This record gives sequence, structure tokens and C-alpha cells, in this order.
Amino acid sequence: MFKIGCHLSISKGYYKAGLQAVDINANTFQFFTRNPRGGKAKALDMDDINKFSELVKEHDFGVLFAHAPYTMNLSSDKEDIRDFAKSVLKDDLNRLKLFPKSYYIFHPGSHLKQGSDKGIEYIVEALNETLTEDNEITILLEGMAGKGTEIGRNMEELKKIIDGVKYNENLGICIDTCHLYSSGFDIVNDLNGVIDSIDKIIGFDRVKAVHLNDSKTEFASNKDRHELIGKGTIGMEAIVNIINHPYLRELPFNLETPNDVKGHKEEIEMLRTAYK
Repeated sequence: MFKIGCHLSISKGYYKAGLQAVDINANTFQFFTRNPRGGKAKALDMDDINKFSELVKEHDFGVLFAHAPYTMNLSSDKEDIRDFAKSVLKDDLNRLKLFPKSYYIFHPGSHLKQGSDKGIEYIVEALNETLTEDNEITILLEGMAGKGTEIGRNMEELKKIIDGVKYNENLGICIDTCHLYSSGFDIVNDLNGVIDSIDKIIGFDRVKAVHLNDSKTEFASNKDRHELIGKGTIGMEAIVNIINHPYLRELPFNLETPNDVKGHKEEIEMLRTAYK
């Protein structure tokens, strides 16, 4: 079954966000675990969570995407920023124990001119400090477009992180179609080649989720500029090929396009029609 949704606000609670997802014909959605630019997470309301859990079962939702805040930079050159990021990571994973049907997605971060090797070393250190053998939450590194000093601009960097983590059974990646295209993976003209490359470097079994976005910029631009589905340089034909590809079609997809909820509803309807 096609699992498609978009990023939604949980400012009014998880249950309200779930109802909004149902209203736009989504059966998954993404949410920020806390303010994307802030630190402290909102207190959890167990009545709200219980109502939401029942809604998820009733409407056969796919896996939810719990996205870490942008301020979480595990690879920073500053110790206080890394310590803050570690505290966010630990707190988020603890809170997500109440949401067993969810993936935790985070940007690997920026090494800020230390070099990617040092940044990766810090990320691995943080994950090894946090993850225990009994961890059951699937944690996904998001592949990035490659702007500035971002880590995760290629599969080799993501693999190095995964391989460095002791308890990595539930560690995988989230691919973003805009980021892939912008970082030099030609998903428009050689989707099979891209999939083969990911499989050879990381193993496609590690790919658990997809951010479905078009791109405002040209191929290999290293710029992270999302566009509406079918309105960018990736284009509708390539997007349709992606959602129907045998290696991808069963994965959960969430939109991060520059749209409002009404616009996301239209995109979801368009994609459902194109799904075969």
C-alpha cells in the first residue's frame, strides 16, 4: 500500500495532526520532535497520545517520521553545541518510546571546516554514547545536498557513520530526492544506477524512508532548494518513476515541498493517481 504524507505541525497535539493527515488523504506524516530552531520539547500529553495511537490504528497509518531540530549538530567544532545535540538526541529517543511506529530522522550536521572525518568521528561518538544493545527505535541519517560543510553529501560518509556505531542494527538512512539530485545522483536519467550505487556502498536494506521533493536548482548544484512536485528540475516523470520503483514503492514517503496543507493535499492526490 502506498504510504504518502507530508510535514505537519503538532502545535495543537498529535491527535489534531493525525486528523489533519486523514483529511488530506495522508496515511503517514512527518513532525518536528521540538521547535526546529529551539531546544526544550513540549510536555507530552498522554491523553492526546492515546487518542492519536487509536487513530493511527484505525486508519492504518504507515511509519511516522519524527524529525530532529535543525539546531542538533552532533558534528560541531564546539563542545557545548555537541553536548546540547547529545542531550536532544537522548531526550528525543526517550520520548519516542511512546511512538513505536516511528522513525527518528536527523541531519548528520556540519563539520564547520574541521574536515568530514573529524565531524564523523563526533557523530559516531555521540551515537555510541546513546545507543544501547536494547534500542528498538529506528534512527535514520538523512542524506544531504552537500552545501557548505555538510556531512552526508555522499553514501560513503553515511556508511562510515553506520559502520562506526557498535549497535547499528536499527541505524539506516532517509533519502531525499532533492538532496540526492543536488548532490550529484542522477535520479532523473539513471534511477537504477543510483539505486545500485546505494546498494553497493551501504546496502539498500538500510534505506527506510523517502523525503519526496522536487528541486529548484540544477543537477549537482549542492544547493538545498525544495520545489513543488512536478514543478522543478527533477520533474513529474522522474517522481512517478521513483514512487513506482520496485525497490522504493513500499517505503513510506513524506513531502517537504514549499506548500501549505491544501497544496499538500493536491500533491498527495496527484501522487496517488500516479502510483501503480
